[in-house]
Amino acid sequence: MLSRRTLLGSAALAGASAVSGRVQAAAIPDAPVMDKAVMQPPLHPSAGPDYQPVVTLNGWSLPFRMNGDWKEFHLVAEPVTREFAPGMSAHLWGYNGQSPGPTIEAVEGDKIRIFVTNKLPEYTTVHWHGVILPCGMDGVGGLTQPHIQPGKTFVYEFEMKHAGTFMYHPHADEMVQMAMGMMGMIVVHPRAPVPPVDRDFVFVMATYRIEPGSYLPKVTEMTDFNMWTWNSRVFPGIDTLPVRLGDKVRIRIGNLTMTNHPIHLHGHKFKVTGTDGGWIPEVAQFPETTTDVPVGTVRVLDFIADNPGDWALHCHKSHHTMNAMGHDMRNLIGVSRKELARAVGKLSPDGMVMGNTGMAMGTMEMPAPDNTLPMMTGNGQFGPIEMGGMFTVVKVREGLARDDYRDPGPYQFPAGSVAYEVASAPEPPQRTGSAATQTRTQR
Repeated sequence: MLSRRTLLGSAALAGASAVSGRVQAAAIPDAPVMDKAVMQPPLHPSAGPDYQPVVTLNGWSLPFRMNGDWKEFHLVAEPVTREFAPGMSAHLWGYNGQSPGPTIEAVEGDKIRIFVTNKLPEYTTVHWHGVILPCGMDGVGGLTQPHIQPGKTFVYEFEMKHAGTFMYHPHADEMVQMAMGMMGMIVVHPRAPVPPVDRDFVFVMATYRIEPGSYLPKVTEMTDFNMWTWNSRVFPGIDTLPVRLGDKVRIRIGNLTMTNHPIHLHGHKFKVTGTDGGWIPEVAQFPETTTDVPVGTVRVLDFIADNPGDWALHCHKSHHTMNAMGHDMRNLIGVSRKELARAVGKLSPDGMVMGNTGMAMGTMEMPAPDNTLPMMTGNGQFGPIEMGGMFTVVKVREGLARDDYRDPGPYQFPAGSVAYEVASAPEPPQRTGSAATQTRTQR
């Protein structure tokens, strides 16, 4: 739930006043905290330009207060516990009770003041990735500012000069702090009227190496990750995207992992309309069903939800739709393992030998350490979905209310519209000779 807490103290006040003499100690706002890992309702503007607010998958937008003509936010960098999916949690670092941190929303031209309090055991900073701002507010520790020491509060002040989709993350002990989950998204809405979207979703991609049975990410890992997450959640823990039939939908995706992700949407085509560098002119947009999101970038996808159903949205790298148990397994398709199975059974009655016919695991149950997840999991109305990691479902339905983001349940398929088994398969065609013989005959 959303709560308020006061973070005022002599150490915090000294840190803030050292950065900006214009900000008085008594002006530091409270810091909202979120303890739920489900998508919160959109934060509609109460004053100023109107806009369609975003919703964050398994997250929320950070409330702000007005202080004159400044919008004031308060981020708290701190250790958090994040549930990746039911049955597995991780001890991460994040902001305001969650990892990733809350989405920061503003309007083009807004004057922004963001207080950052450090409750980590080491120093930190915040870099506002993609935002054009004064050099001293860029958040690179040692280069553009002093580090924010534990217990201190710094304040960042700048104008949001450009609409778009951006990110925030540390530029201090970055390998550790980002590997521990310190990141978040920034959405700046245009001030001038533009064709609106009906639903606007946002999330950031992160990867972790967490050994089965453990709780801490391996921060020195560079390539061999086993938890591929959207907003530090894996399927089936990732929120669905409920949209009304006919809605214009926007999905904003940030990538702070160490690899690219080809994101694929079933049942629709979309256009890439923006990056962390700004909006793409309409004449340069073209239809896609898959778009690559490189490391350290943002991609914004717009589409019309004109095809009702439950449509998969996922990374198209197959191992990115698997969870922790997808590593270190040999390919034994076509290899008989009866003798090995007997030997394993004598040594470990609970052990399983598998893989000679494939790895379909939807109906298997096998012992596993505490605090880990099956490699592929989740169930639909027709059986096991066998996905994990970066996978969720866009649910296109008629009649959803404007701010209704509740999961509408399984799609009710019209009669005769589901693929079905035929009574008997036809005999395979007879083949005469090898392919090479056929080729010579044709010549």
